[in-house]
Amino acid sequence: MRDWTKTRVLILGAARQGVALARWLSRHGAAPVLSDSRPEEDLVLAKKALLGEKVRWALGGHPLELLDECDLLCLSGGVPLTLPVVREALRRGIPLSNDTQIFMEAVPCKTIGITGSAGKTTTTTLVGEMAKIETRDQTRAVFVGGNIGDPLINYADDMRADDLAILELSSFQLEQTTLSPNIAALLNLTPNHLDRHGTMEAYASAKARILDFQSAQDTAIIGRDDDGAWNLREHVRGALQAFSLRELDKGLNGACLRDGVLYLRENSADERLLAREEIHLRGEHNVANVLAAFAIGHAAGFHLDAMREATREFRGVPHRLEFVRELRGAKWYNDSIATAPERSLAALRSFDEPIVLLLGGRDKNLPWGALANLVRERVKFTATFGEAGGMIQEALIRLGGVRAAQIGRADSLKGAIQLAAQESSAGDVVLLSPGCTSYDEFVDFAERGAAFKKWTLELT
Repeated sequence: MRDWTKTRVLILGAARQGVALARWLSRHGAAPVLSDSRPEEDLVLAKKALLGEKVRWALGGHPLELLDECDLLCLSGGVPLTLPVVREALRRGIPLSNDTQIFMEAVPCKTIGITGSAGKTTTTTLVGEMAKIETRDQTRAVFVGGNIGDPLINYADDMRADDLAILELSSFQLEQTTLSPNIAALLNLTPNHLDRHGTMEAYASAKARILDFQSAQDTAIIGRDDDGAWNLREHVRGALQAFSLRELDKGLNGACLRDGVLYLRENSADERLLAREEIHLRGEHNVANVLAAFAIGHAAGFHLDAMREATREFRGVPHRLEFVRELRGAKWYNDSIATAPERSLAALRSFDEPIVLLLGGRDKNLPWGALANLVRERVKFTATFGEAGGMIQEALIRLGGVRAAQIGRADSLKGAIQLAAQESSAGDVVLLSPGCTSYDEFVDFAERGAAFKKWTLELT
C-alpha cells in the first residue's frame, strides 16, 4: 500500500463513496478535500459522518482553483468526465482515481469482482450468501459491497490475508481502475449509461477493465450467451470459464443449463448442481445469474453443498422483481432496479400473465425499439411517468406500433400507480420496471422502489 502521508487528494461527490474515501484517506495521513456541487444544507448527514476527521469541504461547485493544490483527483460514482474540473485536471496531468482503485491497492485478501449491464447485484448478493455458508465454521470473514451496500474501503483496514472481498463493480468505478480482481465476472454487455460514456465502444472499454489487469493466475467468468460480453474474451489473461443457458462449447469449463438441470463442467466432466425448479427467482435471466454465481463460487473454491444450500434459500434482493402485494386479484411487482430498457425486457419475459407496465424516470439515451416491440406483444396497458414519460409514449407508438389507447401518462410515479390500479384486473401483473434512472424524482432506484411499495400498499 502506498504512503498517503500529506498527499493532497481532491474528491468530487459527497455521496457514500466520496464520504467513505475521505474518511479512509484522512485516517491514513492524506489531506483530502471533499467537493460537492450541493449547498451545505443538503449535506448535513455527510458532514456529520465525517466529524472528527481531517477533511476540508468545498461546497456549492467545483472551482478550478481546487486543482492548484491537488496531487490526485478522485471521482465518486456517477461524476461525469465532462465536468470542467475533470477536464482541467486531465489537461494539467493530474491522475484520476476512485474509492475502488484505492481499495484494490490496499486490500490484503483475495477479491471477486462482478460486473455487467444487468444482473450484477443479484449475482453478487448470491455469491456473498454462498461465501458466508462456505465460511460459517471458519475464522475468515467475507465482505460484500462496492457498488452495493457499503464501499469496501470502509473495511480495508480490518481485512486479513485469508478473508474474501466480493465487489459489485459498475462501469463508472472500473473507468479509473488499473487493478483487476483475482476472480472477475463479466455477466453481459448491452447498451447502458450511454449518457455518461457517449458510445457503446467506450462503455465496453470501461467494462473490459475488470479483465485487463488480471494475471495468468487469475480467473475470468464470462456470459457465453451474450455476444457483447463474449466478444471481450480476448482480454482474459488467466483461466476462462463461462456460464450459459445452453450446453457449453466443447472444451469450455463453467456452468450450464441442460434439460431443466443446472450443471457444473470441469475438464469435460459434468456435475449435477440442482433442478431449475429449485431456484426461487423468476425469469430466465435469473437462471443465468445463478449459473454465473455457481461458476464464480467454483472458481473461488467453494464446496458444491454450500453453493446449493445458498441457492435453495435465496429469495432475491429488494427492488428486483420483488413481489409487493395482491390487490383485487392483480399481483404487483417492484423492479425499480431496471434502469435501462434492456432490463425491462428481461422483466417482461419473466411473466406469462397480462401485464400493466409502469415505465418512466430519466432517460439514458438508450434504444427503445426492442422494448417497444415487446410491449406491443405482451403488455395490456402502459403507464408512463416522469421526465421521460412523453418520450417513452412517443417511442412505444412510433417504434412498436402500440396503440395510443393502451398508454396513459402521469407526471409522477404516484400518478402512474393510480393509473395502473384503474387499468388492472384480476389475473394481471402490475409491474414497475421503469427502463430509466430515478434521478428526476428520487435519489436512487432504491428510494423509488421504496416509494412504489409504500404507495402500492396504500391502495384500497
